[in-house]
Amino acid sequence: MRDRSDLLTERRLDASMGLDAMTPLEAVAVMHAQDRVAVEAVGAVLAEVARAVEIVAGALRDGGRLIYFGAGTSGRLGVLDASECPPTFRTDPEMVQGVIAGGNEAMFRSREGAEDSAADGAAAVDAKGVTQRDVVMGIAAGGTTPFVQGALVRAREVGASTIFLSCVQAHAGEALVDVVIRPLTGPEVVTGSTRLKAGTATKLVLNMITTASMVQLGKVYENLMVDVRASNAKLRDRAARMVVSLTGLGRAGAEALLAGAHGHVKVAVVMHRRGVSADEARAVLERCGGRLREAIRGSAES
Repeated sequence: MRDRSDLLTERRLDASMGLDAMTPLEAVAVMHAQDRVAVEAVGAVLAEVARAVEIVAGALRDGGRLIYFGAGTSGRLGVLDASECPPTFRTDPEMVQGVIAGGNEAMFRSREGAEDSAADGAAAVDAKGVTQRDVVMGIAAGGTTPFVQGALVRAREVGASTIFLSCVQAHAGEALVDVVIRPLTGPEVVTGSTRLKAGTATKLVLNMITTASMVQLGKVYENLMVDVRASNAKLRDRAARMVVSLTGLGRAGAEALLAGAHGHVKVAVVMHRRGVSADEARAVLERCGGRLREAIRGSAES
């Protein structure tokens, strides 16, 4: 059994040594102060995050996939980030995926022993049919998860691009990858509980990678999620407000335009700005790689 006491997340935090004797206010104040540490740790690795975005956006643009592999909290955060891409950016659910050690049941009931097999990680890569077109991102806040390391080794063997996200210092046995993102969040408020600030840093990084990649793919115009899938009342309202903002139409006119565009904000805006049908608007967007800024450039009202 490996002694992990040298890892940053396994060390004891001086500021929380008296946690069990603190008032609730004192305890949450310590947690809040440590969350700030997590944010600063991510700020120190933005160059690596940006490199990951370049790799992911390039792969997705060429028809590849981003697939997260993790265990425990890290795995759940990967699944969460992947699940949010289709409604936010109108992506195919296959484009960004999350794989958690132990399978889907581990999302809701902990199966901690599932992370101990590198062979299972490799098998999970094979089960996903990973190829050189894809990006495999291993997530292991505590750094040493065999399931994640096995997945990364196998992904590299089949020629996929690889990214590793960890919140501890480098250690022997890490898989060779294209990009390492290492926000060093330090000892946790509750020793070893990487669901705390290491988990916070992990979520920040994953959100950055997918959001910035989708921006690169033209799924955001200005700062609006113009590829939103308006699948509920809240999102339909948001879509209508975006059309109002981008066309100058009143609410009723915007809703009518959206109806003609089958709820697709980008199509509706191009229809209005170019004075074309929905089919013609979709064709313009396709020629422009889905980028609204280019699709409306030179239109009468741009």
